[in-house]
Amino acid sequence: MTKFLDDILKQPQELIRALNSLLGKERARLDHAAFLLGQAKHIYFTGIGASWHAAMAAASFFHEAGRPVSLIEASEMLRFSSLAPDSAIVIVSRSGRSVEIVNLLGKARSAGAKIVAITNTPDSPLALECDAPVCVGLPFDHAVSVTMYTALAMAAGLVAGAAVGNLGSSLGQPLTESLLSVENSLDHWREKIEAGDWASSNSSVYFLARGASLASCYEARLLWEEAAKAPATAMSTGGFRHGPQEIVSPGMRFCLWLDQHLLRAEDLEVVGDLRRLGAAVMLIGEGLSDVAGALVFSLPRSPRGWQFLIDIIPAQLAAERLSRLRGVDCDSLRFCPYIVENEGGIISQAS
Repeated sequence: MTKFLDDILKQPQELIRALNSLLGKERARLDHAAFLLGQAKHIYFTGIGASWHAAMAAASFFHEAGRPVSLIEASEMLRFSSLAPDSAIVIVSRSGRSVEIVNLLGKARSAGAKIVAITNTPDSPLALECDAPVCVGLPFDHAVSVTMYTALAMAAGLVAGAAVGNLGSSLGQPLTESLLSVENSLDHWREKIEAGDWASSNSSVYFLARGASLASCYEARLLWEEAAKAPATAMSTGGFRHGPQEIVSPGMRFCLWLDQHLLRAEDLEVVGDLRRLGAAVMLIGEGLSDVAGALVFSLPRSPRGWQFLIDIIPAQLAAERLSRLRGVDCDSLRFCPYIVENEGGIISQAS
């Protein structure tokens, strides 16, 4: 078993542990972070790498509530943007030590912005220098982000839900039940991936999603690149329909996430057209038939808006399978350091 796969299989229980902590002993910290966001005139969400995708998921709660927030990737925010007065910035970072994150703290302080930290490292510069730290407190993944991605997305989502008044006292139970259902499905999902040929070592892959699942879409692309060392593309399903569909050809692979409620019939039409054009489609969403695609993962029910917490897991499993098919080591990074501590080059000095 790869360490990547081991991290994936442990993930549901780790997330349940973090969820109980965030809604229990850490609830006061979570509520304080939400209070600061509620007082701010302008709100920014930022992060880099997998943490950036976690920030995307959390921002969806504000969008749904009609409260505009700015999503800016940390390196872009650091060098190419200015913070508005009366701002709060939610910085998501597993280590709290990446160079862009550390340098962004000074910029936020100079602008008078309140800083909410979503991290796994309570003794990091981010957690120590922010106004409201929210720490998930889990073991780090071996290499690529697995639970670090989903746990940070969950914590940021809980803060966002509390800030917009959408964090009911009963949320913990259905989220726990959803995670337990996923845990019970993992062996079956692995068997489906192993038995099929969707995770081909030579095919181009496009990831398509809408809403909060766009976070999973972009995170899946990153897993293809980090774990399987294979190129991939990610974009919104709607955006794909306005020109990029011209690239479809027989043998291509697509992974498409269905929203819990919106545009399901329309996106199933997209799936049908892709299949008629000779593409193989992996389909992820609630209440799906196995005949809807070449590889289908029917998810257990989740609270509205929370599907992103579990719908990345089939893609994680597929990325691990692809790494073995390609004969690459998903448990090591060839060039990228675990924590990026300078802004130049792409090859780790340790390499």
